[in-house]
Amino acid sequence: MRGNPHRHLTDPLTAVRNLGILAHVDAGKTTLTERVLFLTGATHKRGEVHDGTTVTDFDPQERDRGITIFAAAVSCAWDGHRINLIDTPGHVDFADEVERSLRVLDGAVAVFDAVAGVEPQSESVWRQADRYGVPRIAFVNKLDRTGADLDRAVASIRQRLHTVPLVVQLPIGSEDGFTGVVDLLRMRALVWSDGAGGLQEGPVPEGLRAEALRRRRLLEEAAAELHPAVLEEFCSGAEVSARTLRSALRDLTLGREAVVVLCGSAYRDKGVEPLLDAVLAYLPAPPDVPPVRGTLGDEVRERAADPAAPFAALVFKVSATATGRLTYVRVYSGTIRKGDTVLDAGAGRSERISRILRVRADRHTELDQAVAGDIVALVGPKAARAGATLCAPDAALVLEPPAVAEPVVSMAIETARDADTQRLVAALARLVEEDPSLVVRTDAETGQTVLAGLGELHLEVAVEKIRRAHGLDVGVGRPQVAHRETVGRGVAGLVYRHVKQDGGAGQFAHVVLDVAPLEPAARAAGEGGADGFVFGSAVVGGRVPREYVQAVEKGCRDALIDGPLGGHPVTGLRVTLTDGATHPKDSSEMAFRTAGRLALREALRAATMVLLEPVVEVTVTTPDDCVGAVLGDLSARRGRISSTTTTPPGTVIKATVPLSAMFGYATRLRTHTKSRATFTTQPAGYAPAA
Repeated sequence: MRGNPHRHLTDPLTAVRNLGILAHVDAGKTTLTERVLFLTGATHKRGEVHDGTTVTDFDPQERDRGITIFAAAVSCAWDGHRINLIDTPGHVDFADEVERSLRVLDGAVAVFDAVAGVEPQSESVWRQADRYGVPRIAFVNKLDRTGADLDRAVASIRQRLHTVPLVVQLPIGSEDGFTGVVDLLRMRALVWSDGAGGLQEGPVPEGLRAEALRRRRLLEEAAAELHPAVLEEFCSGAEVSARTLRSALRDLTLGREAVVVLCGSAYRDKGVEPLLDAVLAYLPAPPDVPPVRGTLGDEVRERAADPAAPFAALVFKVSATATGRLTYVRVYSGTIRKGDTVLDAGAGRSERISRILRVRADRHTELDQAVAGDIVALVGPKAARAGATLCAPDAALVLEPPAVAEPVVSMAIETARDADTQRLVAALARLVEEDPSLVVRTDAETGQTVLAGLGELHLEVAVEKIRRAHGLDVGVGRPQVAHRETVGRGVAGLVYRHVKQDGGAGQFAHVVLDVAPLEPAARAAGEGGADGFVFGSAVVGGRVPREYVQAVEKGCRDALIDGPLGGHPVTGLRVTLTDGATHPKDSSEMAFRTAGRLALREALRAATMVLLEPVVEVTVTTPDDCVGAVLGDLSARRGRISSTTTTPPGTVIKATVPLSAMFGYATRLRTHTKSRATFTTQPAGYAPAA
């Protein structure tokens, strides 16, 4: 059923959807968002990416480059429901924006190109959504393109994302002749005219009726394998009712057991209304998701989505605008009003809320209050950072912040005039405040200011923002990659005695360590976490008390900060404490922590160490007559070709290439292919440096 954007908006918790749009670059996220805003009456004109007139891509750099760089929040209404929608970037360099958005969303629409299917960044954002348990529905876009194939796109969803796609629509027409879809639940045809007629609903065309019935039966079979209510009706021999099927699809979506698939062409305004209806039908409202969990000291507490509960909200974005600092929050529980004082629980600092804004990208509507389930911007907090928890002062709680990606590329940055140095420091501080994935440090050897980020484009955008927003003339050095060190061949039985007497209480700690490379299978199983470090104890007989074992582990972690080859962080190792000894008076946790740090440093100097460099998976889509030039250039960049596949857009080449060899690749690829090829990258971990 088509929704009505003008229906009265009741806005209880069950009538709210906090929704993200996820996809690979150029799959049509922003175009889809613009059509949603137009259909829901939030805008009165369709914005176009190629014209630079979109609502969500409002930053000058986004309009110049034609890509989404910053996650933008908008709010609209459809069929009596409020939809808080976040349009996220598709480029891998801005994956941290996606990460922070997914942390506060309840559901998402994953957009796929009907020609390309699942692309590399599609997989990355899908995995990010998996980490946060976000239910999704899928929208196969651009069915009007030459080479578009819904079945092929669905097959790639099944094979590459390892989920069960449940297709609820059948296209009417193909490529340029695509005019609408058959709703397989209600067995009705939905057709969009290119003129002013809009959506027309009618019976299934006679020529498609047999195919529609076949696909409806396939949908019933797939749902029956996963849902008992569908199985019961299916086994009775009768057609499964649309009501049962719709209820089952919602259950399967909320449980992330399957993904409902719809299709259309956002650019040509086809398929957007059924997608909005599917958002309301299948994706969760705030009460449908588990209560948010937070900590207070060592105690774990839960907060349900209840406006009457104590206030708790998570900051997921900070933005400096011409009119002041905006702090974007997801309200998980309670109610916040203008003039309230809240607690930044992590920092232990009070903040006063002067204004509450309903967000529509760079435009805002002022509110008197926000309740559980809302996504709003606050004016007033002066120091709350992304990941901070704002809560009621008398009911403190710290919510889990979104993960922050580790920078892999850095460059030196300096001003053309010494007099502008302090202005540069302030500009960099504001950048890091808005984007936690950027890191600023001072090089200990050269004294240069170094800006680190997630990729070449990420740093390029940051530097351009400094130039435009702050009017600074800055120069940058050549990008450098962040190396790591690991153990190639370990050492066993390294003995270290820490003995210190300085007139007062002494220090004594005796430890024996085994150091070995962390096995690939253990890394694949997630052992060691992000830093790839596993510590264990094989001490028997209580020769080292438990609290001292923990101190040794802390000391070993201290030693991982700088390795012996070049002062790079150390990763991928297993350390085992095999023996040790204590002194009845002089042993302490501090002594064993110091011993652990110095012992591991000595062990690493004795071991065979390997220098690691970051590598990326590169996917190049090129015309067939340029394949040789592309392969040759990738090989020259020390790339390892993993596959070449012929597809309708051309030949798709996948390779793993050192990140340091990818600087300037976009320009070189344009030269080799006369601007006819495109490429994407995604992180692929670390590999031994050549």
